Amino acid sequence: MATLIAALAPNEGLQPTAVPGVEVARTSESAERKPLVYEPMILFLGQGSKRAHLGDDVVAYGPDRYLALSVPIPVACEMFATPAEPLLALKLKVEPELLAELLINMDEPTHGNGTVPRGIYASPLGAELKDAVIRLLECLRSPLESRILGRQIVREIVFRVLRDEPGGALRALATRNDQFMRIVRVVQEMHRDFAEVVAIEDLAERANMSVSTFHQHFKAVTATSPLQYLKSIRLHQARLLMVHGSHNASTAALAVGYESASQFGREFKRMFGTSPAEEAAAIRARLASGVVAGGDRWIADAAG
Repeated sequence: MATLIAALAPNEGLQPTAVPGVEVARTSESAERKPLVYEPMILFLGQGSKRAHLGDDVVAYGPDRYLALSVPIPVACEMFATPAEPLLALKLKVEPELLAELLINMDEPTHGNGTVPRGIYASPLGAELKDAVIRLLECLRSPLESRILGRQIVREIVFRVLRDEPGGALRALATRNDQFMRIVRVVQEMHRDFAEVVAIEDLAERANMSVSTFHQHFKAVTATSPLQYLKSIRLHQARLLMVHGSHNASTAALAVGYESASQFGREFKRMFGTSPAEEAAAIRARLASGVVAGGDRWIADAAG
């Protein structure tokens, strides 16, 4: 896996392949624990390792464990890599339509236990799934094979992930599990309307749940509270605006829904460990020089 990904990802950062929804990535330096927002995906590492911190929980993954997400999840991520042994990754976009189609054809009951599953988990990479990943990587070396066989192998990979999925998050997304999907819809609205003034009661009403039930299910899926989740999305969006746009700290704060620039500054520094202006200037300098850390790369990719 490492050799094949290294050939497909000669440059730093995320790189597209000939198969839609499939990307490869190379990262040649470690990154300290840094706030990120993971998007829905299935991620395989051929080399290197990462840890995603969700409050007191830690999700660790590497060549022997893959990562799966069904909803965007704010995490604090740390990455372990060196120039001699860079982190090498294969990323598959999660497509609810493909998940649903596969589950219909599998014609077997879901393995839920009545609880709302967490939207992120790591699972051991079994032999059959690893073989399918390797065949996809081999396929990606040829434009013709990518065009003819790529989507079929992606379909097989997703099928095998669904078969051995312990957490049920992808199954819940595919089968439109009622409680899970209510949380997913609210999460999607929060990403779309992050600058709106919102109260927990309003979010609970959108999910057609009581406040206590909504809070419980939201935290079960995202590993964080609704208001903390919204705060994280706003601060990440503000950082994007400052790095890639013409916003300073004050205008970025207003753009993402903060009424107080001083409150924005305090919460930004609490999350990222530095002031908004210092963080934006440091990331722009590293992006310009080509020295891009793991957290910076999320910003670069999000802009593109």
